[in-house]
Amino acid sequence: MNETLAIDVYGMTKRFGDRVAVDGVDLQVRKGEICGFLGPNGSGKTTFIRMLCGLLRADAGHGTCLGFHVRTQSDAIKRRVGYMTQRFSFYEDLSIAENLDFVARMYSVKNRRAAVRDSIDRLGLGARRDQLAGELSGGWKQRLALAACMIHEPELLLLDEPTAGVDPKARREFWEQIHCLASQGLTFLVATHYMDEAERCHRLAFIADGHLLTCGTITEVVNQAHLTTWLVDGPNLLALADQLRRTPGVHQAVPFGNLLHVSGDDATDLERAIAPFRTPEYHWRQCESGLEDVFIHTMDAFQNGLPS
Repeated sequence: MNETLAIDVYGMTKRFGDRVAVDGVDLQVRKGEICGFLGPNGSGKTTFIRMLCGLLRADAGHGTCLGFHVRTQSDAIKRRVGYMTQRFSFYEDLSIAENLDFVARMYSVKNRRAAVRDSIDRLGLGARRDQLAGELSGGWKQRLALAACMIHEPELLLLDEPTAGVDPKARREFWEQIHCLASQGLTFLVATHYMDEAERCHRLAFIADGHLLTCGTITEVVNQAHLTTWLVDGPNLLALADQLRRTPGVHQAVPFGNLLHVSGDDATDLERAIAPFRTPEYHWRQCESGLEDVFIHTMDAFQNGLPS
């Protein structure tokens, strides 16, 4: 067992009838690390998270979560993990304090009242402690959910699309809290499909159709894609994008504001492809490929059976 890893699993597989939801996934996450788990809806993110924390039993695979075997010691894992689900799952007719007290009872937290008070103070919920959960905005519900999944002092937090439907300010504050907690040694696996959130993570893992496609730091993931990207601005960019997409050597031509991102996985072929379009009315310049460019390229390559 590697004591520096909070998650160290291999070949994790889950089937539902004839459908393979997670297919032989290997994942390692270091203690104190924020790992972003990216993939489209239905890619297997939630199923994988539920296998890790013992809510689903894996059909195959082995390894450890917080030092405990993922298939035979799920009860021990559950006591040490906090799981924040996609949907708000607390009692809307109870107050913040009452919800937290209920969760503390479920975990048999010692000094329960002090634990509730500390959770409320840690996440700035003091002014709203007596407000009914059903009256909270999305951002405050998010804080309550985070406080609840941390009340038993877990070592690992599994967050499943934690900021869906939350405004940008609340999302930023949420991520500041995550980084603060990670600096104190807490480990995070965060399922998301927001690229700006992925860029806030220490490392990333891409999953599609149950398969892990790539894993590493942002720099490593971008470099592994071997993608070349050009920016172009000028008139009628949508028409230009349509022409470029039908040109061999171009894999993507995507509008970003007043610019077009044009990408391909062979720099020479791409330059040859865009050469006829480098007219005086258009301004072209090469740039570093962004994480979204790489994400879409990786997903497309997987779906088309090509090396990514």
